[in-house]
Amino acid sequence: MTIEKPYKFTDIGLGVYLIETRAFEDHRGYFMEGYNKEEFAKNGITADFNQYNVSLSKKGTMRGLHYQTEPYGQAKMFRCVQGEIFDACVDVRKGSPTFGQSVSATYSANDKKMMFVPKGFANSIFAVSDEDAVVVYMVEGYHVPEAETGLRWNDPVLRINWPMEPTLLSKKDQNWPLLNDIK
Repeated sequence: MTIEKPYKFTDIGLGVYLIETRAFEDHRGYFMEGYNKEEFAKNGITADFNQYNVSLSKKGTMRGLHYQTEPYGQAKMFRCVQGEIFDACVDVRKGSPTFGQSVSATYSANDKKMMFVPKGFANSIFAVSDEDAVVVYMVEGYHVPEAETGLRWNDPVLRINWPMEPTLLSKKDQNWPLLNDIK
């Protein structure tokens, strides 16, 4: 008997991982292991998650591109449990050879994928499904308001191929600086 691994890790670039999870389904529904510290560490993900957040967003809602400045940077792992999201990540690590480069992926409750975003990346979750998108995510470290910052989502330097224009965006997210203006 072959036992399938519960996870498949795909590095989509810059150390950001799209992670497929295996669900065991039957007539009742399914069971799925959502996180296993040992399995993730075997694949290079050693973040020490200590906070769990939940976000509900209507179609067209964009949250981000957010990050916290050092020494308060946060690794994050996102899972969409309802609807579908487009997730974009930008390397904001000064001195990094990939500074300013971005990667993105779309994932949903149906495909049961999740995304790992390392420290030093700005991140945006963008609800693209007709139904509300519910995202649960774990973070390493805690929210530190004075370290919170972001990047303007539509900065042309980032070259993010957004699936559509956002229709719901906070004032703060509309006014983050451009990449070339961050300190």
